[in-house]
Amino acid sequence: MISPEIKGRFPDLAVRFRQAKGLEIKRESGELEQFKKEVVDEIKNAYNIDTLKDDAKMRLYRDFFWKIGIDPTKIRPASEALIRRILQGKPLPKINTAVDSYNLASIKSGVPLAAFDLAHINGELSMRFAKEGEEFAGIGMKEPKVLKGNEIVIEDRTSLVAIYPYRDADKSKITTDTKGILLMSCGVPGVPGETLDEAAELGADYLEKFCK
Repeated sequence: MISPEIKGRFPDLAVRFRQAKGLEIKRESGELEQFKKEVVDEIKNAYNIDTLKDDAKMRLYRDFFWKIGIDPTKIRPASEALIRRILQGKPLPKINTAVDSYNLASIKSGVPLAAFDLAHINGELSMRFAKEGEEFAGIGMKEPKVLKGNEIVIEDRTSLVAIYPYRDADKSKITTDTKGILLMSCGVPGVPGETLDEAAELGADYLEKFCK
């Protein structure tokens, strides 16, 4: 559910969800690593680092970040950040076969994808503006981040699970113990619902292919 305050400010903002269950997540996979190489080659042929920020889809996410007070030159949308790594000749992050799989879907689609361990999600998710002073414990953070109140957050019944659309919470992160995933395709104004559906389906397909 998206709060009325967010709907009032961003009436065409939308998200899409897909679930993937019965997963067997490993540290790495030779098949997945080979597929990564194919995607890397594809991206190098499709984008130029000097003009990446001007790509129509990248621009929509960057514009949204500016509108909610986030500098996209410092905190980049996940899809752009991953594509930029490829164009800079840097290796893609290697986390586990699930995270690596939906990262590839984000790269291919240009849409940021978030993922949550279903075993650590309490009830339905909702989206709202953060409360000033609220704390968020993100993946890899040594100390919780104190929110300013301009951020958009995703919460379950008991706690925050993401700062939308770029940081997931530690409590629901995907590990090799994860068996079920809730995948979220993160939209911003101007991105069609069909594009979000395609990104979510692609992420679910990759999870099915590399984590079953």
